[in-house]
Amino acid sequence: MKVSAHVNSRTAQHHDVCHLGTNPRSRGFRWYSCPVNFAQLLFPDFSLILCGYLVCRYTALNRTVWEQVETLVYFFLFPVLLFHSIVKSPLDIAATSSLIGAGWAMGLTGIMLAYSLPYLPWLGQHIARRDHAASAQIAFRFNSFVGLALADRLAGPQGLLLIAVLIGVCVPLFNVGAVWPMARHAQRGLLRELMRNPLIIGTASGLAANLLGFTLPIWLEPTISRIGAASLALGLMAAGAGMQFGALGRAKVLAAALLTIRHFLLPLVAFGFSKLFHLDPVQTTVLLAFSALPTASSCYVLAARMGYDGAYVAGLVTLSTLLGMVSLPFALGVLRAL
Repeated sequence: MKVSAHVNSRTAQHHDVCHLGTNPRSRGFRWYSCPVNFAQLLFPDFSLILCGYLVCRYTALNRTVWEQVETLVYFFLFPVLLFHSIVKSPLDIAATSSLIGAGWAMGLTGIMLAYSLPYLPWLGQHIARRDHAASAQIAFRFNSFVGLALADRLAGPQGLLLIAVLIGVCVPLFNVGAVWPMARHAQRGLLRELMRNPLIIGTASGLAANLLGFTLPIWLEPTISRIGAASLALGLMAAGAGMQFGALGRAKVLAAALLTIRHFLLPLVAFGFSKLFHLDPVQTTVLLAFSALPTASSCYVLAARMGYDGAYVAGLVTLSTLLGMVSLPFALGVLRAL
């Protein structure tokens, strides 16, 4: 089975300035290459983040309200979106194996870079081990809400399918990398934390259903599609509502190192692995977008839940969200053009 590319109506309307091409390595994939206005591309998603921040800060819909919204998105809406994104298109494991390998290689590299910081000659003496344990996850975790919204705008249903697969295979790895430094302090079982993760449950069930040939009934498709659309909009607004700046005055060396890995080194690593694994243009675009995403908004929730300084991690999440407006154009505009 092969994954067929779909071009959304906006792209189809501009076919006169776009060039349709194929690639001998792409196994039938087709893509459109045309001038991209990254400010226009990213504006809808980051405007929702800004909207969430302003609504949370200046209206009665305060942080207490948005915590409930985030819970709804994380435990129900978003897993449904992941499941639907994977189930609705036939999945060729052989065709996506290179993308999966590149995603894992990039993730492992990010985890190793984050873990190495306390042991580097100059940096190590300026990094508190407890702060590092809580915030190392900032360097390699990703905001799935932004990723899914961006993939849809970049490559339509095909982009959604590919990034859903990346999310599925990388969430377990990245969660292990995030939980491992903190698990001993909180005395929680690592396997139990992973098995209860709704993103893993949604993706694993979607992959199983796809490979078994399961399809959703036609009458159920509109409802599931609306749930997916709601998860993207509410997820982006919840990411904005969670932005905090108050705790950023300390551990500046650690913050700078982690954010450099997240927003500069990982896109370079992803670019290198896209060449090493011979990814086709669509897969390369998805991997580069994936590598440059802001970090996961749930980082501070995990840190606080496991007994660490959630406010400091929330500040790093906020900076990462803002830096995503720089790293995404860097990855998709500069590196993809090389």
